[in-house]
Amino acid sequence: MRREGASCAGCALFTCAGNPTPAAGSPALETRKRPARGLQGVMATAAGSAVRFKSNYAVSRKIEPFYKGGRVQVSRDGKFMFCPCGTKLNVIDVETGALLHSLEQDDQEDITSFVLSPDDEILVTGSRALLLKQWNWRENKCVRTWKAVHIAPVATMVFDSTSTLLATGGCDSTIKIWDMVKQYCTHNLKGSSGVVHLVEFHPDISRLQLFSSSMDYKIRIWDLNSSKCVAVLDGHFSAVTSLAFTADGNTFISSGRDKICMVWNLKTRESKRTVPIYESVEAAILLPERGDFSQLGVKKQGLHFLTAGSKGVLKIWEVATAACVYTQPVPFEPVESEEEASEHSLTHCMLVPERNEIVTVSVEHNIVLYDAQTLQLRKQLAGYNDEVLDVKFLGAGDSHIVVATNSPQLKVFELSTSHCQILYGHSETILALDVFRKGLMFVSCAKDKSIRVWRMNKDGRVVCVAQGLGHAHGVGAVSCSRLKESFIVTSSQDCTIKVWNIPESLTSKAKAALISSPETLHAQVTERGHDKDINSVAVSPNDKLIATGSQDRLAKLWSCSDCSLLGVFTGHKRGIWCVQFSPVDQILATSSADGTLKLWGLQDFSCLKTFEGHDASVLKIIFVSRGTQLLSGGSDGLLKLWTIKTNECVKTLDGHEDKIWGLHSNKQDDMVVTASSDSSITLWKDVTEIEQEEAQAKREEQIMKEQELSNLLHEKRFLKALGLAISLDRPHTVLMVVKAILKESDGRKRLEENIARLRKDQKEAVLTFLVTWNTNSRNCHEAQAVIETLLKHEAPDNLLQYSGIKSAVESLLPYTERHFQRLSRLLQASMFVDFMWQNMKLADVSHQEDVIL
Repeated sequence: MRREGASCAGCALFTCAGNPTPAAGSPALETRKRPARGLQGVMATAAGSAVRFKSNYAVSRKIEPFYKGGRVQVSRDGKFMFCPCGTKLNVIDVETGALLHSLEQDDQEDITSFVLSPDDEILVTGSRALLLKQWNWRENKCVRTWKAVHIAPVATMVFDSTSTLLATGGCDSTIKIWDMVKQYCTHNLKGSSGVVHLVEFHPDISRLQLFSSSMDYKIRIWDLNSSKCVAVLDGHFSAVTSLAFTADGNTFISSGRDKICMVWNLKTRESKRTVPIYESVEAAILLPERGDFSQLGVKKQGLHFLTAGSKGVLKIWEVATAACVYTQPVPFEPVESEEEASEHSLTHCMLVPERNEIVTVSVEHNIVLYDAQTLQLRKQLAGYNDEVLDVKFLGAGDSHIVVATNSPQLKVFELSTSHCQILYGHSETILALDVFRKGLMFVSCAKDKSIRVWRMNKDGRVVCVAQGLGHAHGVGAVSCSRLKESFIVTSSQDCTIKVWNIPESLTSKAKAALISSPETLHAQVTERGHDKDINSVAVSPNDKLIATGSQDRLAKLWSCSDCSLLGVFTGHKRGIWCVQFSPVDQILATSSADGTLKLWGLQDFSCLKTFEGHDASVLKIIFVSRGTQLLSGGSDGLLKLWTIKTNECVKTLDGHEDKIWGLHSNKQDDMVVTASSDSSITLWKDVTEIEQEEAQAKREEQIMKEQELSNLLHEKRFLKALGLAISLDRPHTVLMVVKAILKESDGRKRLEENIARLRKDQKEAVLTFLVTWNTNSRNCHEAQAVIETLLKHEAPDNLLQYSGIKSAVESLLPYTERHFQRLSRLLQASMFVDFMWQNMKLADVSHQEDVIL
């Protein structure tokens, strides 16, 4: 299908920023040659501008889940963080956010609890296999494994202040105390009710007291001298989540999910005060008595503590008055109900004195580091991304990536430090992203039927500057204008496309700085585009055309000004997942659930090329190498690089285990980022030039060595020639050297001398080579000569130590027997000839004698 006026669509594509349309009659219009069209244009671009085709990408970095829930611990020096992730315990560098290594259970069972000793030397993990493992975590080695003695998994564990005693609380209602020096169980404490989920040693080890709490919501005090429970503190009506002791050891604070914190006097073993918190408390931390906490509302002397709980907000409380003196400001709207608060709730909180920081862990697996005296955010790490739906490079120098995960929040990662900003605004899952040309503004669209425009400031902070509502269903695709930050195109499950103009106040830096709240955008044009969901939308490089791809198996071309239909691309057998304009030619690329990619001409809407190779749906495509190559990502987790000119799949990259939803290239076209349903984000680096340079250097080195080998043979320096030929891994060259040695007058002797002087690894290589030589009757004499030399000069015990000796002997025996059989037949034949010759000579002599007589 093609409307009137569609013929101008292809021409319009070439009116771009770099080549503005000249005025009619101008010399530029008269003298300028008509640009190449379609595939001819691609080929001309490749040939005329010496475009270097890419041949390979290598994984530069991978952002994977490193934390899936549970207790997190930071080393005493504040440099390392330990995060459980299924069967692994990941060691994270706090400064860079990089995964240093993983401690993995051999039994492939999930880690249920772990603890690092106060001196950072001993790490112990417990798994569902009911085993305890002691690790040398710096070297990633398991030092010791022993049975936990518990009949159910260990739920919690803790070291005492001296790092010599380990307490484990199990799901079997018992507590075990272990002597880590003498390596035996010292106590078996019974009496708890249900799972023991909290154990804590008294900080003064001379008291030898252990505190525990289980599912009966009571706090038990155990005297380790008598192995008896000496007190039961009853006051909470829900699970006790943490205990915090004062410096003198006579007072401690307990927090609970019953929305209160209790202050206990250890001398009288009675409650001194109950502080209502009005939210489920997961952790309470006593603020150090020494330190300036005036910015947190601490104006008086006395005990103050910090709480983290279900509302996702840190609060400071004064014990004396039971009043909240400070509430942390948060980027999301404060919530009152428990249901609303659950998605922001904090599950863990700890103080790291060495870094003067407070670390919090959220239910969304985000780990946040705050300044302990101001609660200002210092760093944020995303432990788990869930299913990643889209990803784009961001920032003037592509220094960041923005990620849409299966949630209403956006995550912006700084690539150098792994610091993660979490952007709040959408109320339902974000489905797609696109970035404007300069890389400082981007757009997100979500299931909540809205779009949002975000801007990155000079300090790297991202804020929402505009939002728009108008679609009747979730907005599934978005595309930004390419020349200027002037408009946005969106498509939705309501089968419509909308064009949204961006006001000048957002694009002007001076005016944008004055924006206090997001502006409201309004759709200028709305058009029903397809009969089914629209999966993809793209804007042409000159901002004049729009392309859409839908589940109805059609791609359509639209005029950007009024959304009038210019043409339809028909040919795919299943729904279209992605459409992309070529950056240099009048070509549209589409990818489909039928496993193919197609290139279409914009002038006649015909299919120019079809690329087949994917065994599953092709979800994303982008042009690379200045429009001469394509990168495609499939639902099977494979990334494929295609050369348009040859229709060839140059490389297949396997970097994901599930659907690749996100694919984007940076401005310099030397990095690609992919995002997948397997919760991982992979950064790929173009290594074509590196590989070419390495190959060139290898070729040059080979040429130099071959020349050197030739010189050595000419100079009859056979030992060096043998060593060099072996290093080149060339069996034939080694054979030529052996033949050259044997041609000498004392060849056998010299061969023995040279072979005997080789290193063991070189002899092993020669043994491997001669197995091949021995299969050919023309080279068997040289092979047998080398075998004879090895057997003469090497003891049988030494030969047995050679790698591959067994297979070598098995291969040598049958061919050697065959050679000897051939030699035997040759010897017999030669003896018969000799016999005949002797008989002929005798007959001839007799005849001559008869003649004479």
